Amino acid sequence: MSKEADMKEVELNELEQEKQSMNIDTEKNGCVKLKVPEEKEVKFTGLTKEELMRVAGTTGWVRTRWVLLVLFWLGWVGMLAGAVVIIVQAPRCKPIPEMHWWDEGLLMKIADVKSYSENIEGLESKLDSLNQLKVKGLILGPVHNVQADQLSTLQLNDIDPMVGEQKDLDSLLERAHKKGMSIVLDLTPNYKGGEPWFSSPAAAVIEKLKVACDYWLQKGVDGFFLSQMSEIVNTATWPSVISVVHSNTTDGTKKSALIGEDTTLSADNVPLLMERSGVDLWLYRLPGALSGVQPDINKLYSSNSSLAWSLSKHTSNLPARLYHMLLFTLPGTPVFNGGDEFGLQEGESFSGIWDLENSSEENNETAK
Repeated sequence: MSKEADMKEVELNELEQEKQSMNIDTEKNGCVKLKVPEEKEVKFTGLTKEELMRVAGTTGWVRTRWVLLVLFWLGWVGMLAGAVVIIVQAPRCKPIPEMHWWDEGLLMKIADVKSYSENIEGLESKLDSLNQLKVKGLILGPVHNVQADQLSTLQLNDIDPMVGEQKDLDSLLERAHKKGMSIVLDLTPNYKGGEPWFSSPAAAVIEKLKVACDYWLQKGVDGFFLSQMSEIVNTATWPSVISVVHSNTTDGTKKSALIGEDTTLSADNVPLLMERSGVDLWLYRLPGALSGVQPDINKLYSSNSSLAWSLSKHTSNLPARLYHMLLFTLPGTPVFNGGDEFGLQEGESFSGIWDLENSSEENNETAK
């Protein structure tokens, strides 16, 4: 019994080992494990040259290319035609206004040459200072010779001996022109009397004015200033003065300027007088009380752009520097009065100003 039992036990153990090896590792029982490679994604690389040439020659693609080519040129021609139509039908640009020397910067009006610089020769020595201020022109005088309210003494071609001689003015003109500055003479006849054009602007006065304009233009003067023009523009001889001034030029191409003023006119009447007078520039003095002046400025500029602006002399209570700066913001030409560059108030003398300037120049020379 024991031998038979042992034999059965051995057989059972062998069977268990065979079953166990089959469950644990099939490879050991003759099984082969195969790995199947994964399929790679095929990428489209396009047609080859030969394939592309065969496709491009087909009827469909030939027609497509012709259609696209025709559409391209039709679109190009259409846009070109549209651009031409827009250019032709567009409103014309306004012509650029002609610029003259009086439009290039500020003008300085020196009414009393004797008070400002003692004489014309002294004024010439001040040109460097004025040039540093970018002054483009000086309105001098009047400096001609005349006695108050005496028409018979009127000599528009002669200089008052109290302010200088002809040679002094010639020297001033030469030096000013070298610095790019222009000189305008105030030829208001009766500047020492009560009536600027005497009791009545007779034909003799206009004739003398015409002769004087021609004379000074030949000397190299760049223009003329006339005040209270409403008294003369309606005379029969006034057009002859305009003809003389506008038919002459200085330096070959430089246009002569005719500047007008009339302090008796309101802003409503200025445009009509400007049209009748034929002036190149009209000086409008802003009143001392600047409140409510904006409507007058808008009214003047809307009708004519050839305007010059200046502050009246009665501005002692105003911040002068601020208001003079605002003159540059107005459309037109700013005009300063002699002494405005120093902030000089009405009634103050120039002598102290020039003494301070001369003292500073001497100190600078000593320091050098």
